[in-house]
Amino acid sequence: MQNKLTFQGEAGANSHLACTEAFPDMEPVACPTFEDALAAVKNGNARYAMIPIENSVAGRVADIHHLLPDAGLYIIGEHFQRVRHQLMAKPGTKLRDIKRVLSHTQALGQCRNTLHKHGLMPHPEADTAGSARIVSESSEPSLAAIASTLAAKTYGLEILLENIEDETHNTTRFIILANEPDDADPEAGQVITSFIFRVRNVPAALYKALGGFATNDVNMTKLESYQTEGTFNATMFYADVEGHPSQRPVRLSLEELAFFSNEIKILGTYPASPYREQAARRASGQTG
Repeated sequence: MQNKLTFQGEAGANSHLACTEAFPDMEPVACPTFEDALAAVKNGNARYAMIPIENSVAGRVADIHHLLPDAGLYIIGEHFQRVRHQLMAKPGTKLRDIKRVLSHTQALGQCRNTLHKHGLMPHPEADTAGSARIVSESSEPSLAAIASTLAAKTYGLEILLENIEDETHNTTRFIILANEPDDADPEAGQVITSFIFRVRNVPAALYKALGGFATNDVNMTKLESYQTEGTFNATMFYADVEGHPSQRPVRLSLEELAFFSNEIKILGTYPASPYREQAARRASGQTG
C-alpha cells in the first residue's frame, strides 16, 4: 500500500495543512475534486483520503454526504483542524499598497472585519491556495490573497497580517477514509460510529426511528438530512453517535432504527478525536 494521503484542492490548501499535521510521515497528494481524492484510495493509489465534512463557522461541506455512500470506503478516523487565515502578498509589498484580496468565498466571509477595517475589496476565487498561486504569478502590485501559512511558504509570499479570521473557534472537522474498515476497540476509549439511513414512509417515522437512541441513553452528536435521486421525497440522513455497535445501548438503538428504516449503512467506527473532550471542557468553563 502506498504511503500517500489524498486531499481535495491545490498544494498549500487548508486540507493540505491538515494532512501534514495529522499524518506528518505520509505524502500528501493534491486532487482536483473530492471524487478524485476518494477514487485514488479505492483504486489503491493512496492509503487514505482526508476529506473535510463540516466547519464550525460555515457548516457542512457540500457534496460530501452524497459521495460517501457510493465511495466504497470506510471512515477510520477524524481530525479537527483549527483554521487560521493569513493575508499575504509578494515579498516587499506593503499593506497600504493592497486594493484587492483573492480567496475562497468562505474565507473572505470569515475575514470580513479585517477586510472592512483596511478598506480591502474581496474577490472570490475557487480556493485559498489557488488564490495564493494567482498572486504569486501576477504582476499586479495591489493584489493579495487570504490563505494558510503553508500556502505562503509554497508560493513564496510574505504574510502581511496574521490570523485575521473573525471567529477564533474557526475549526474544520476532517474524516479519514480507507479501503478497509478498521473498527476501534470498544474498550480503548471514546468511540464514534457514523452511519447513513433512510426512514420508511410512515407517519412520524424519523421520530420513532430515533427513539431508541434516547431510551438507550446514546448521545447523537450529529444528524443531518440531504436529498437524493433528484427528488424532494427521498431523504437520507447522516448521523454520528458516541459508542460502538458491539455495546448493548448502541446495538439496541440501531436495531430500533432498522425497524423504521428502509436502509442503514455503517460508514465507520473509529476513535473520537481528543479535540471533542477539549471543546467540551472549554464549553463548560473547565481549564483542566
